[in-house]
Amino acid sequence: MRSALPKVLHPLAGKPLLALVLDAAHAIEADRVCVVYGHGGEQVREALSGYGCLWVEQAEQLGTGHAVLQAMPQMAQVDQVLVLYGDVPLIEPGTLQRLITETGDAPLGILTVFLADPTGYGRIVRDGRGRVLRVVEQKDASEAELEIDEVHTGFLLAHQARLGDWLGRIENDNVQGEYYLTDVIGLAAADGVAVPASQPQSLEEVAGVNDRVQLAALERYYQRHRAEALMRDGVTLADPARFDVRGELTAGRDVTIDVNVVIEGRVRLGDGVRIGPNCLLKDCSLGAGTDVFANCVIEAAEVGAEVRVGPFARIRPEAELADSCHIGNFVEIKKSRIGEGSKVNHLSYVGDSEVGAGVNVGAGTITCNYDGANKHRTLIGDKAFIGSNTALVAPVEVGAGATIGAGSVISRDAPPDQLTLARARQITIDGWQRPQKKPRPS
Repeated sequence: MRSALPKVLHPLAGKPLLALVLDAAHAIEADRVCVVYGHGGEQVREALSGYGCLWVEQAEQLGTGHAVLQAMPQMAQVDQVLVLYGDVPLIEPGTLQRLITETGDAPLGILTVFLADPTGYGRIVRDGRGRVLRVVEQKDASEAELEIDEVHTGFLLAHQARLGDWLGRIENDNVQGEYYLTDVIGLAAADGVAVPASQPQSLEEVAGVNDRVQLAALERYYQRHRAEALMRDGVTLADPARFDVRGELTAGRDVTIDVNVVIEGRVRLGDGVRIGPNCLLKDCSLGAGTDVFANCVIEAAEVGAEVRVGPFARIRPEAELADSCHIGNFVEIKKSRIGEGSKVNHLSYVGDSEVGAGVNVGAGTITCNYDGANKHRTLIGDKAFIGSNTALVAPVEVGAGATIGAGSVISRDAPPDQLTLARARQITIDGWQRPQKKPRPS
């Protein structure tokens, strides 16, 4: 990956590669999950500490068989061991469940695929009756074996006791001088074990990530897969190739999403929501009939029904927009509640505020909520009218029905149903002349 970040921590669909694998393991209700890590894996352990895994260090990098052997003491109390890979992120729980089902009571089952170009993969060698005999790695294969198009994905399921026995018998007499996990298959066949083989639904499920090109290819596959599922559920995507979900999206009926929209975290869109181009939605909820126009960011916020947001608006964490609000262009709302039907339409900042219903906030208005050390609240009552270019210096309260004259700096409470002004008196100076540039010396 040519990166300071461990490969399995590189993100796909907003999650580390290894996290996606752990999700699959948890989805099939594994009794315990053990991660084998190499040198420098402490960073991986710290990043994924919340997944409830067992962690085992492989101090010497002696091959895949040796890696699994390090985990076997942690597997002493389980019946079957399923081997997954931290850099093969898109394995589906359904495929793993099918491997478990089709293996049944057999001591060993494997996952294989057929490739038009199997270069680089271990080939599945079968006898004349189709029984699996062994896996031969690319570097150890004969010319005839290189023609085999069925390859081992690396995924296998085995009885714990039998797997421990086979791992102890693996030798490293190969080109790499490593202990190959795939040699378990040959040992099982030599012991007379019939090895059933299952296949995934897609090749991408078993595709590994070894560089950023492969990572990008799997990202696009994943996003296309998610986009198609959403469209089948009734969501309109203007261009499924320009849409990314990096979390969980729940959408109602007749939702429309334009190009270059990114979904992060948990997002819920009500019926009839329309999202314009180039928007980021993160950990938020939007009520039915809401329009989000182009180039908006909504993060950790609750947005009601029939709300209009944008274009070029930013709704920051802990913002609550009640039904029928209008939040316009170049407006930022932070940690504030905007009441039903209120409008903040132009070039304004509202932070740490409680805004009532039916309020109009004029262009260029800001709440001065930070004194350099602490944040303070601004309260605006129902149906108040805030004139353009007003600064509300918190803590301050504007009463219901109050009007604030344009260009005011309000630092004391404004009474309800009254006009409050706070600006210098305008004067005109007779006879004043604009300064002139002095002529340059010739």
